[in-house]
Amino acid sequence: MILDLLLVLLALPVLLAAGYLLLLTLLSGEKKAPPQVAPRLKFDIIIPAHNEEAGIARTVSNLSRVDYPVELRRIVVVADNCSDATADRAREAGATVLVRHNQELRGKGYALQLAFERSLADGFADAVVVVDADTEVTPNLLHAFALRLEAGAQAVQAHYGVLNPHASWRTRLMAVAMALFHKVRSLGRERLGVSCGLRGNGMCFTHAIIRQVPHEAFSIVEDLEYGIRLGKAGQRVHYAWEAEALGEMVTSEKAARSQRRRWDGGRMAMTRKFGLPLLAEGLRKGDKVLVDLAMDLLVPPLSWVVLGAGAVTVASGALSLWQGHVTLSAYVAAASVLSLVLYVMRGWWVSGMGLSGLSALAWAPFYVAWKVWLMLSRPEEKKGEWVRTTREAPKP
Repeated sequence: MILDLLLVLLALPVLLAAGYLLLLTLLSGEKKAPPQVAPRLKFDIIIPAHNEEAGIARTVSNLSRVDYPVELRRIVVVADNCSDATADRAREAGATVLVRHNQELRGKGYALQLAFERSLADGFADAVVVVDADTEVTPNLLHAFALRLEAGAQAVQAHYGVLNPHASWRTRLMAVAMALFHKVRSLGRERLGVSCGLRGNGMCFTHAIIRQVPHEAFSIVEDLEYGIRLGKAGQRVHYAWEAEALGEMVTSEKAARSQRRRWDGGRMAMTRKFGLPLLAEGLRKGDKVLVDLAMDLLVPPLSWVVLGAGAVTVASGALSLWQGHVTLSAYVAAASVLSLVLYVMRGWWVSGMGLSGLSALAWAPFYVAWKVWLMLSRPEEKKGEWVRTTREAPKP
């Protein structure tokens, strides 16, 4: 009995994490695209770029074709500490270009700060949109943002998905993973009326919120950092599920290793800094946005939750066999595993990957082991600096 209760106590973090994910899964029913509003608001579409000469013209060209009046939008490329012809290629494609050189203050956060300040000073736009340099967006992007802004939103996130899902098993698995983290969780959080979170790509902010909460986020995960600052200022990020920003994902292990170390290392740093204090502040104020932002940070990566559930299942199964009956810890383990299975299968479904997505899930155990190894080793990149992920060969 004592061993069973001890195992239940050890399993509680896994059960809470799995329960949070199950709640979002149950609330993640897809909605119909809302009707568009008459175009009125003006947008500056900002592309932070570091040595992106090979693909920047493709991104600018894609953004030039969005379904929104030309006179109500500008495309602005920030060529940040580039040593190639990114600025020239962007100008040739029709973008306004800001060239930034600062060897001390390096990274996407500083590039965005410059672009936001320039947008405010120019006074052309009502809001800014952030799109990465390796991205293609759906034509309805600005309409989806405008609809939310007209209804009172100050910050909006489009769905951030995978541009090349069928390039390899890794990108197929990534498509399912991003459907889980970016769509299932965001749809659930939107229905709860909390912040869906910022994803770094396909973001929109009004000039008013940038003035209220200046973009002073310079970590490796500047999007996560700024989203927390918005929440603390009383603003939630709305989710535009019907619009997409599709980024190119890497296929090689070496490039994925560098990228994942930066993302996971940056997120862990934010969790250590903000997780528990944010939860305490949210509970003290009765602020569901802050509580949810804290929960989003404190729930470990899915790899860790799966490993925890597996360990509890093995331990509770052994204990049940030893005691000759099904223990309480075994029920806890079963509830955790079932919640995680429903969460993963919901992500597979909304990813639209079909049988290829299911086959990619067969690689999940190897991917989990690889991620755990990465997380146990320390990131090598310096805080906040540009570390350009190797791109695949650009499409003609």
